[in-house]
Amino acid sequence: MTDSLDERLNKALDRLLDPNLLGGRGIGNEIGFYVFDYPAERELYVRGRVAALAQDIGRKRPNLRVAHVNLFDLIVGHLQERGLLEKAIALQKAKGDAALRSALAAPLHAQRLADVLVTKADPASHDLVLLSGVGAAYPMVRSHNLLNGLHAVMGETPLVMFYPGRFDGQTLRLFDRVQDENYYRAFRLVP
Repeated sequence: MTDSLDERLNKALDRLLDPNLLGGRGIGNEIGFYVFDYPAERELYVRGRVAALAQDIGRKRPNLRVAHVNLFDLIVGHLQERGLLEKAIALQKAKGDAALRSALAAPLHAQRLADVLVTKADPASHDLVLLSGVGAAYPMVRSHNLLNGLHAVMGETPLVMFYPGRFDGQTLRLFDRVQDENYYRAFRLVP
């Protein structure tokens, strides 16, 4: 028996290959940002399916250039490049989570991470960017802040964020518990 998440994931491939989505604009010529929300407890399953989706896109449309960025891995790499990862781990052990969040507020500011993501994903050279690892990046990065930061730097390349929680078209609710601010500029990838 196929559950509703499987059904939605099965529909996601066709949606990701849709010329309207790939044109970089959403309904009403809005910026092409999409959210695929799912129950947080299904994270490991969805993670595997996202990797398979990226491969399926390559098989069905070999010329389509797709970048897949895991936000948590991006953060770890960014901190390593800046020589901050080991210091951050030591600070967290010594002073706790609140001190760590405070110390990393500037290096992990949403606009700075948006710039790092654009450098890694290079949307100008890709037709589609897939973003996963959002739940693992919390509370260091809030999704709505990152998406707001990406608006100015993504250009025409559509972005699809895989989101462990709920998105009702206006509000992001991480893990179906943490209420983010309203976010009106994205569309649900698959209802």
